[in-house]
Amino acid sequence: MDDDISFISHLVELRFRLIRVLLILFLGFLPCAFFARELYSILAFPLLAKLPQGGQMIATEVITPFFIPMKVALMVSFLATLPHTLYQVWAFVAPGLYSHEKRLFLPLVFISSILFFIGMAFAYFAVLPLVFEFIVYFAPEGVAVMTDISEYLNFVLSMFLAFGITFEVPVFVLILIRTGLVSIGKMKSIRRFVLVGAFIIGAIFTPPDVMSQILLAIPLYLLYELGIILAALSMKQSAQEATSAIVQNQHNDMEKGE
Repeated sequence: MDDDISFISHLVELRFRLIRVLLILFLGFLPCAFFARELYSILAFPLLAKLPQGGQMIATEVITPFFIPMKVALMVSFLATLPHTLYQVWAFVAPGLYSHEKRLFLPLVFISSILFFIGMAFAYFAVLPLVFEFIVYFAPEGVAVMTDISEYLNFVLSMFLAFGITFEVPVFVLILIRTGLVSIGKMKSIRRFVLVGAFIIGAIFTPPDVMSQILLAIPLYLLYELGIILAALSMKQSAQEATSAIVQNQHNDMEKGE
């Protein structure tokens, strides 16, 4: 009976957290929707800046000139309210975590969010301009490069997702090592395989130009190395804290004995 009551209370709290998340998301969407056209123009700038004189984007469906900017506004609203969403997740799971898990979970949530944003920014400012310059340069003479706005949005979102997840690699490595699933020595021993895998992933998830593949593969491998370094520092700090706790307990026992 107590288990049923506890389960229902968790469902009620989950519902409460979801309502808060959706409410804040909606409130954030309202101003973004007002500036939806401007937001799409910002998103489309990397391509528009590389098109020849007079080049433009097109809409092949009736509703896309309205629907696509609204999707961009919703995406911006989601990213802007992400800290609040993550806080609600933290508030829901925190009561069930141990103290050491709380100390690890909250910083990881914050760091992973920052890294995902950095990955998106890297894709927008560094990768997309090079990709579109490559595409426009190799377009045959007489072929007008006029991308559909819906296809462009799907492409950009896939690039954002690919680079956002790539920049999460240090967090993944840190979690694997801290949870004991993989040792630091094992992570170091498979470096060459990770390097090869990074270029394979770059070839799969980026356009077929070499530059964009390198721009995904190199950061992925470097972030893998960063994850190993952060895990080693974290393990060292935990060992020092454990040693300090043991010394403090021994000191307390000696004082009690006296």
